Amino acid sequence: MTSFWQPGQTKPSDTELGILGNVAEAASRNGVRLYVTVMHPGSRTTPLTDESRGEFAANAAALVRAVPGARHVIVGNEPNLNRFWLPQFGLDGSSVSAPAYLALLERTYDALKAVSPGVRVYGGALSPRGSDRPGGSRPTHSPTKFIQDLGLAYRASGRDRPVMDAFSLHPFPDNSSQPPTTAHPLTTTIGIADYGKLVALLGQAFDGTAQRGSQLPVLYAEFGIESQIPDGKAALYTGSEPAVTRPVDEATQAAYYEQALALSFCQPTVEGMLLFLSRDERARAGWQSGVHYVDGTAKTSLPRVTEALDRTTGGSIVRCPGVELTVRPDFLRFGTRAAAKRGVFRASLRCNLDCVYLVRVERASTHSTKLVKRGRLEVGELARIDLGPRRLGPGEYRYTLRLVHPVNPAPPTLRQGPVFSLP
Repeated sequence: MTSFWQPGQTKPSDTELGILGNVAEAASRNGVRLYVTVMHPGSRTTPLTDESRGEFAANAAALVRAVPGARHVIVGNEPNLNRFWLPQFGLDGSSVSAPAYLALLERTYDALKAVSPGVRVYGGALSPRGSDRPGGSRPTHSPTKFIQDLGLAYRASGRDRPVMDAFSLHPFPDNSSQPPTTAHPLTTTIGIADYGKLVALLGQAFDGTAQRGSQLPVLYAEFGIESQIPDGKAALYTGSEPAVTRPVDEATQAAYYEQALALSFCQPTVEGMLLFLSRDERARAGWQSGVHYVDGTAKTSLPRVTEALDRTTGGSIVRCPGVELTVRPDFLRFGTRAAAKRGVFRASLRCNLDCVYLVRVERASTHSTKLVKRGRLEVGELARIDLGPRRLGPGEYRYTLRLVHPVNPAPPTLRQGPVFSLP
């Protein structure tokens, strides 16, 4: 969600707060994390004075105070671009956007934390590329230069507290035909495959200060691949596609989204990725990166993207070297003694991640297996596991459970039920 601040505004309107509250409630009920970007609409409203920064910070604080479900706040949007932040450079050619953004970020961070220390504040929200040319027709900063300048400004400020809990980046490719596996080792661009460069820059900027750097969590807050619009849907859209976009077919869109999720899943400090968008914009000059057309109907990329998102949530999108995921039961219920006396042996199970399970009924004294059932569950899937009808002889028994992740296994999780006796 995006909340726009306007000069002079110290709190969102009641209408906006009502909408945000409804969205937050719906997100909570459906297990969805809500991110809110608080930003000014464009460079003409850049908050450059102490007064305007105070208004911006007060507005953000009022939002989280009124909407308890808004606990992940991104401060600003692409301050390294002249589209959203001016000036980028001083009259002498010096970089001024990063120090000015730092002043806004620290003011907003403090205001949000005063409302609730649990609010997670994201700084940066940087575009993946920029020119670093003060005299150009489009003055912008690359994320590389902006992060360096942000670190210098923070160190010069003498601040003894953080200004962000995580760093936000928009790692769009150079165009939509470029796969997310493309790295930029010789330029100042930062894409998903440039994770090592990003971590090194954050470390250079902040390590050794009160602000985490190389260990700072990273959110890829916008990532999109634009798809070609089929002839049957063309009338729903307006304008023409910019030549630089180079949209791809829907199968490639799905493949690139899957690649992006797999890459980021193995990057240790990356906490998430937000796909931009869910539904296409109508204007062809805008974004057609959704998995739904502008009329809401699904593209053929939707099933594969949905599956990739599910596998990412479950921890199975890709095997990551050195990653070990511990699986735990979110819900576990073993069968009762009364059911066992009738020859019915069942268990109910739900895992916090994708899991492979082994449920046994063993003889308590010898641990010998009498009944066993193996299977695999996806994250959040509730299963009733039937070990089959069977009469067991007199003695003492118990249920046992063994869980392990199917792709990135840690040592197994073991559970056992109480001993029960059968006549």
